[in-house]
Amino acid sequence: MNYFMGSYIVTVAGLTGAYFWGEHVHPGTGWLCVFIAIILGILEVSLSFDNAVVNAMKLENMSQIWRKRFLTWGIAIAVFGMRFVFPILVVAIFAKLGMVEVAKMALTNVDEYAHYLHLTHAPIVTFGGMFLMMLFLNYFFNHEKDVHWLRKIEEPLSHLDHIKGIEVIISLIILVVLQKYIPAEQVSSVLISGIFGVLVYMIIDGATHYLEKHEEERLAKCVEGGAKCTGLISFIYLELIDASFSLDGVLGAFALSKDIVIITIGLAIGAMFVRSLTIMLVEKKTLAKFRYLEHGAHWAIGALATIMFISTVYEVPEVVTGLIGFGFIAAAFISSVVYNKKLENKIAEN
Repeated sequence: MNYFMGSYIVTVAGLTGAYFWGEHVHPGTGWLCVFIAIILGILEVSLSFDNAVVNAMKLENMSQIWRKRFLTWGIAIAVFGMRFVFPILVVAIFAKLGMVEVAKMALTNVDEYAHYLHLTHAPIVTFGGMFLMMLFLNYFFNHEKDVHWLRKIEEPLSHLDHIKGIEVIISLIILVVLQKYIPAEQVSSVLISGIFGVLVYMIIDGATHYLEKHEEERLAKCVEGGAKCTGLISFIYLELIDASFSLDGVLGAFALSKDIVIITIGLAIGAMFVRSLTIMLVEKKTLAKFRYLEHGAHWAIGALATIMFISTVYEVPEVVTGLIGFGFIAAAFISSVVYNKKLENKIAEN
């Protein structure tokens, strides 16, 4: 209960705001807006459980203060930045319009705004898909990883990291193949977005590894102390992961509503629950208790990245994305429970 208190408060405030916004824009639609916001919140949670597991992995190595900032600063960035400002920024760039003009369009002419956002769908999801694909490949291409869930697949993959830059090579091959199916007028924007997705991941991941491997130098150089500097880089990393996960959900939300305020409220409620769930996973040491959850989450990430690439050409229902991600998590959880049972029986026998 304590972990989700903030989420409940945000939910009550958000649904109240949705009601009054609906009554303000279209009198008599307040309760309909509340219902849509609830559905969007549930959709966000169902699509982002794997995100919570991945976030928990990073938060385990962060100080308590940065965990709190993840719930405060982080939720502000996730909600206002990714669910409201980012789509407006993307539309402004590709439509060659001013951000103020696009913001007015989003609030007063939702059909035109949704049309522009639809046109930018391919480059947006390509960026997020490339970032997540790099995260997926980097996790499994690691010869030091000695715990394998799907052993026949994961063990051979773990040795591929001996090929320098194999993650980048595979990601760029995917991008080259993908651009062959993209309409000619979008090829350049998709290629640029995809390359930026790879570069951003490499920069953040590289900075993280640098700080981890140069502890003494970091302590000497960081004015606020090494742990805080590490926390900042990890915080940025988490926000980028969250952003990549949210891209598909933000775009898919327009299938339920074209009102950006209602969409922002609904996704904000879901995002807050996901972050509360992340904190609970960390503090209850859930990942340590269920050894295959990380694996399931990363397989879900790979599936989500693949679905993002497919969605640049074909529309993929949100329910499919959610069920695939949930399926991997559920299967990994069950496998973990079975493993724990076998371990307990073996100890009891000895």
